[in-house]
Amino acid sequence: MNVSKVIIPVAGWGTRSLPATKNIPKEMLPVFNKPVVQYVVEEAIQSGIKDVIFITNRDKSVIEDHFDYNLQLEVTLERAGKLKALKEIRYVAEMANIIAIRQKRQLGLGHAVLCARDIVNNEPFAIMVGDDLMFGMPPGIQQLLDVAASERQPVIGIMEVPADKVSHYGIISGTELTPGIFKVNKLIEKPKTNEAPSRLAIIGRYVLTPDVFECLENVKPGHGGEIQLTDALQMLADKTGLLAVKIRGMRFDAGDWAEYLTANIYFALQDEDLRDDLVKHLKPLLPFG
Repeated sequence: MNVSKVIIPVAGWGTRSLPATKNIPKEMLPVFNKPVVQYVVEEAIQSGIKDVIFITNRDKSVIEDHFDYNLQLEVTLERAGKLKALKEIRYVAEMANIIAIRQKRQLGLGHAVLCARDIVNNEPFAIMVGDDLMFGMPPGIQQLLDVAASERQPVIGIMEVPADKVSHYGIISGTELTPGIFKVNKLIEKPKTNEAPSRLAIIGRYVLTPDVFECLENVKPGHGGEIQLTDALQMLADKTGLLAVKIRGMRFDAGDWAEYLTANIYFALQDEDLRDDLVKHLKPLLPFG
């Protein structure tokens, strides 16, 4: 199963991150020295994906601009002799083929994916949620691509979450085929804690086959007219089968303030030039410092 395209939905309002996201897309909030969405695109590129399809809206062109050349800035950096910074911003512009599609009405994740149908054509494709950061080796989406290629089935990414968090996620029940790989039987969107069939939560990584588009067209809109991807995945599981893979590595939800701030600290601590200074400033702030 060869996958060359990834859909990254970025049209949402980012209300969990207000007021920071009043005029800045949540995907453009910085984590250390890069915007959130750049980490997601880099994960895709590291996994061999070349075409990045942003599902966007009229107020988020800054995301596309980030992955384009900025000739005025490049000239300024070159004249100032800041060649390392120049190399970095050119790398961002050249890392992927960017395609932008407007989601003119925000009608849920399923609708966002459906917007890309004509671009995806009749090929398998990946989906990566634009504010879900995952770090590990191999990259999170690569782990799904490997299973999809070997098993020739659509695959979704899952992680185990605490019991008090299950109501924030889609949760699966499934049969474990081999360690960390499950045959999905049922998917439930944001169940109550006492009704969740497991603590295996669907996270923002998917590798799907094009027949999911037919499922999305047949999904009945829910609250607010939204088309839920989870409902289409249930149809897909019933029709052709669906696998779930426990993704190995670290994950940060950039829409959760505690996790977003932790991600900033995590990456800053990886920087040898910054680490000691950061620790020195953090210690007095901690109750055990």
